[in-house]
Amino acid sequence: MRTRIYAALLLCAPLLIAPAIAGDAETAAMAPVHRFIDSVDKGDMKAAAATFASDASIIDEFAPYHWQGNDAFAQWGADFDTMAKAGGISGLVVTLRPPRHVNVTGDRGYAVVPALIVSRQNGKKMRERGTFTFALTNTAMGWRIAAWAWATR
Repeated sequence: MRTRIYAALLLCAPLLIAPAIAGDAETAAMAPVHRFIDSVDKGDMKAAAATFASDASIIDEFAPYHWQGNDAFAQWGADFDTMAKAGGISGLVVTLRPPRHVNVTGDRGYAVVPALIVSRQNGKKMRERGTFTFALTNTAMGWRIAAWAWATR
């Protein structure tokens, strides 16, 4: 009887361990996303840029709408600053909500993350809800953001 119980436990062990391993992989893949948002919120664009893979791609809701390459984040940041100044936007803070889902397969990841952006526009408090979609890659230097896109609700 004991042998059957041990055999059953051995057969079930992968089913019990797999979710924990997947959870660890998802947590690791999401780490650059959290570092990116934390760095942007602190105004540390150098640290934010370090979360990106080379040849990254960004899609956002302001012109020119798409940035790609080794300096995609720097280009996006410059265009964001121009747009923010023209629109009187300041004090931007991004708060991520729990991901809708995170998929990790090998060295690639995909995450859909709702977010709330709070800022001021010409002194008036503004709130924008939307969703970030991230493509992630595990490089020799760890997980990095390969691409992200923002969509307002």
